[in-house]
Amino acid sequence: MPTLQELNRELRPSLPEAFSSVRLTQSPGFWRRLFGFLGPGFLISVGYMDPGNWATDLAGGSKYGYTLLFVIMLSNLMAILLQSLALKLGIATERDLAQSCRETYSRPTNILLWLFAEIAIGACDLAEVIGSAIALQLLFHIPLMLGVLITGTDVLLILLLQNRGFRYLEALVITLIGTIAALFGVEVLLSHPDWLPIARNLVIPSKAIITDPEMLYIAISILGATVMPHNLYLHSSIVQTRNYPRTEQGKREAIRFANIDSATALMLALFVNAAILILAAAVFHRAGHYEVAEINDAYKLLTPMLGFAGASTMFALALLASGQNSTITGTLAGQIVMEGFLHIRLAPWLRRLITRSLAIIPTIIVTYFYGERGTSKLLLLSQVILSMQLSFAVFPLVAFTSNPAKMGPFVNHARTRLLSYAVAFLIAGLNLWLLIQIFRGH
Repeated sequence: MPTLQELNRELRPSLPEAFSSVRLTQSPGFWRRLFGFLGPGFLISVGYMDPGNWATDLAGGSKYGYTLLFVIMLSNLMAILLQSLALKLGIATERDLAQSCRETYSRPTNILLWLFAEIAIGACDLAEVIGSAIALQLLFHIPLMLGVLITGTDVLLILLLQNRGFRYLEALVITLIGTIAALFGVEVLLSHPDWLPIARNLVIPSKAIITDPEMLYIAISILGATVMPHNLYLHSSIVQTRNYPRTEQGKREAIRFANIDSATALMLALFVNAAILILAAAVFHRAGHYEVAEINDAYKLLTPMLGFAGASTMFALALLASGQNSTITGTLAGQIVMEGFLHIRLAPWLRRLITRSLAIIPTIIVTYFYGERGTSKLLLLSQVILSMQLSFAVFPLVAFTSNPAKMGPFVNHARTRLLSYAVAFLIAGLNLWLLIQIFRGH
């Protein structure tokens, strides 16, 4: 039998310094109560607009115009469903996904799942390092190698904000997301896109997506890079930062408001991803530049082709904001998976140092030997790594939220369970297909 001390240790929440730390109003007003829950969804949405997604959106828009907008819409709908399951797991069970895995599976299985999660976090941080370094190079002509090293100093900002409170982290993320959305909104308007094809392709899939092998490859790349596996661990934990009543009624209200927060933030992420593809289609595809798939190329072409002096600068600023946002979510997710799977609690500065070092070292090596083209390939590799381990987070999540013993009255309904497993198998199948194509040298 476990001792009382061991039992208390088992029940300790992840991110204990932030658990139930955000006060909520007692006002009966809907909007005031909703405001208290806004924040976690925006932290999650960062993963849906990070630098790793930019290359696939640029490639899809420049080569196929607006056709792949439906894939972005479908990806976003799947993300809303899976993030909804993640937040429900956290609120209903007061366990994040990593803790639920540890309580359910054997130790060897948990160590394997933890390693996969750590690799995914490292891959995400890798994309953030590369994206930020490229942005610094484009904006300030800082050499790529020096830019990679500078990105390591952002740990100081994160530690400062963590010490001041969880709401400060959320405020920074929301500000950066708003900056990205505003910059791309202006650029889309300046590009004068064709709105009717945009509306049609958002809701009606083209047969060419299936029949054209190259288009299918890019479509699966977009799907595979959409749902970030570490976001499922992260969301199931940070929704517990709210000080809602830990009763059935209190949890139901928390799930309701958290779903609104998540869906709103992910729709904003849909706008950003769609805006990148629309911009590429309206500027590059329309002019016959069908092979613009790299960030540097897009930056060089935007200003002369749009005829607006600040277009390239706005693009690079959005990239820098996107890269810095990933810093926050990677740090938090790293703490959560390590604490949840292994019960190892490191100081935030040490955890950040380890995560960032694992991302910076391969980037420095590739940058030194291969330069800009090498970092572009490394950016693609980071998305492949994320795709490889995604199902190891999705399937446990669907299984846990479909288990009455774990979820009680919050268990998935039959239709939700069926849809969730369908999405899980679809993601697994598409990612498997993508990996086969990559290893075959597509």
